[in-house]
Amino acid sequence: MGGEEYGSDFNKENGTIEGSVNQNIGVSEEALNGTVAASPTPIDPAAPLPYLDSSSTEEESDNSTEDTSLIQFINLHHSSSVKLRDATEKAKKDAIRSARRVSELLVDSVNREVQESFVMQKRIEMEIRALAATILQFGKQTDQWLAASHSINTAIKEIGDFENWMKTMEFDCKSINAAICNIHQE
Repeated sequence: MGGEEYGSDFNKENGTIEGSVNQNIGVSEEALNGTVAASPTPIDPAAPLPYLDSSSTEEESDNSTEDTSLIQFINLHHSSSVKLRDATEKAKKDAIRSARRVSELLVDSVNREVQESFVMQKRIEMEIRALAATILQFGKQTDQWLAASHSINTAIKEIGDFENWMKTMEFDCKSINAAICNIHQE
């Protein structure tokens, strides 16, 4: 079983049949590349294979049956690999679509919470500004009250001082009056 039995299409290095296999299987080049999902056409087992010699012996006839079985096996393998590839692509697209949807939902959820936090932060900042203005106003009012109470205290001190001065004056006047009365009676 040398390379000459299979013709020039048999590759001795990797043990594959090239060229004529695609013709015998009936699969287009697009289907082999995966661009078109074509089902292989069945091969007529009685038809002579182009890479076999026309003068076949019984051993070559057995090889022809083996070649036909091999080609059918290749056809079956190719169709199952195409179906598997299509199913894999569909599953991949579904998984990508699902992952995209999950990520969109997560982002929406996080964005909603971030947006609520941002709104609350703005409200808090506005309240802080309002409180700062109120505190400033109360500070000014407190300063005014302190100044007024200081003025009142000063006035009260002056009144107290005046009252004390009046008492002192009254005592002095009584002392002078008593001295004059004593002088006058003597």
